[in-house]
Amino acid sequence: MNTATELRTKLRNIDHRGYPAYKELRGQYNFGDYVLSIDHVQGDPFAAPSRLSVRVQKDKAGFPAVYYDTSAKRITLQDHLTRLFGRWVSGGSFQAKGSGKSGLLSVSRCGQQVLERTAMRVHEGDVTLRFEAGFPANGRTINARELEKMLFDILPDCVRKSLYYANIDKERLKKAIWLCEDQQYIREQLSKQGLCAFIADGSVLPRESGVSEKPMKDAVTFLSPESLKTILNLPHRGEISGMGIPKGITLFVGGGYHGKSTILQALQNGVYNHIAGDGREYVITDSSAFKLRAEDGRSITGVDISPFIKNLPNRKNTVQFSTEDASGSTSQAANLMEALESGSKLILIDEDTSATNFMVRDQLMAQVITPGEEPITPFISRVRGMYEDLGVSSVIVAGSSGAFFHIADTIIQMKEYVPIDITKRAKQAAEAYSRAVDEPFPGFNKNRCPSPDMALRKEDRIKIRTMGTSELSLAKENVELRYLEQLKDQEQTTALAYLLKYAELKLMDGRKNLKQIGDLLEEQLDRKGLESLFEHGEVSAQLARPRKQEILACINRYRRLKI
Repeated sequence: MNTATELRTKLRNIDHRGYPAYKELRGQYNFGDYVLSIDHVQGDPFAAPSRLSVRVQKDKAGFPAVYYDTSAKRITLQDHLTRLFGRWVSGGSFQAKGSGKSGLLSVSRCGQQVLERTAMRVHEGDVTLRFEAGFPANGRTINARELEKMLFDILPDCVRKSLYYANIDKERLKKAIWLCEDQQYIREQLSKQGLCAFIADGSVLPRESGVSEKPMKDAVTFLSPESLKTILNLPHRGEISGMGIPKGITLFVGGGYHGKSTILQALQNGVYNHIAGDGREYVITDSSAFKLRAEDGRSITGVDISPFIKNLPNRKNTVQFSTEDASGSTSQAANLMEALESGSKLILIDEDTSATNFMVRDQLMAQVITPGEEPITPFISRVRGMYEDLGVSSVIVAGSSGAFFHIADTIIQMKEYVPIDITKRAKQAAEAYSRAVDEPFPGFNKNRCPSPDMALRKEDRIKIRTMGTSELSLAKENVELRYLEQLKDQEQTTALAYLLKYAELKLMDGRKNLKQIGDLLEEQLDRKGLESLFEHGEVSAQLARPRKQEILACINRYRRLKI
């Protein structure tokens, strides 16, 4: 391994040379308290920044083992250190001058959720930080003096202030770990207490705008109705009260702009832990929950949608339904069946983003169009069987139809962001109206086994591209993800692209079904982390872990999928 002094000598030797000479710097350098690795050097000052990493050994980093002895605590520690380094490095970015991205220093920008990222890895006490740097140049001529300032003055200061336990705010880190333990405790208690979600009293659910995840100032704080109040005794915070949403079928109703969709959005994001100050720290949802919606135009490959749609006029097979351009009802049926295939135990639905003919069929329409003439069995007729036969709960938001009053176990009215339990009153009102017939949930094909794409396996270099959380591209094949509302970070989209590539090249063999492939990917990420997706050692610093639900949803939307 080279020394820091040798790096300084190399820098001075390549000063004023052409930009490609920077590639001579690749390698590891011992800075005493940490090792700096220059992993990838950009091609010119206007290209994607260079990739670097810093590794601090356990004895020097000094973080207590109790802060990383579980996966959840380790991820929280990693998240905390990434945010801390990000705050310090933002002040040092572009202090070095030059053309293009010269002087850039950046690390993953963490949002309100706590996610596992390749930017930071704590393994048995060793700390590895991955970040990006724009190597300085004047035009395309190396400015090594400016890079020397970045690597020997700015970077060491940021590393000292963020990656050593002795130098950071210990109380703040302890509170982050304690919050994580409290959140995990609630998540573990859900099933034991017969719940699928919990919303703490005092939570701030509204966000400051449609493009911001930060809490709204002066928002109405959440207060549980007494009939649903649940008391939990958390390991660190102690006693906490809130609304426990029981397993089964829960219906949220109310006028427009009274908070129905806001509460559903909080629940769909409750699959993740949140940082202190978010307002939703103690909004905890079953980790397998899936937000269901219609998705016109999506690709569907070999999905059994027969529990909801069959006897199509064109005699199309709905046991192995495939289409390049799904309708609202067929897409929502496929989305639901795929969610069941992924192991989801909670379905979240807003009627505003659902296909009406998939959700309900009113009494008058049923009289005019007889059951034999209608190929769709609506969700309202299956939701009870979905819970009783499959153990899958539902939380439904409805603002214009009372059809679900009959089948709901719990009915909550949102009035000016305040939840009111109206179950008894709504049930009494519904007695005067006929109800849809509950039907057992029929058996369905879960054994979809994707075949390998041999053309993809022959490609020398498979290019990956991502666009926010809405789309990715693998070998120029676009995958639309914009309706996967529980994706929260572009780095999750990037991880999905790598996971799709890995599944195509390593796991799809015509024998493993999609659930088995999802389970194998989860097991690999649990054991080896996102870093295991990179075969040649050059790990990208810009991946965040998605859930199995989004992994399989991505695979299902891949138009080259072969079943």
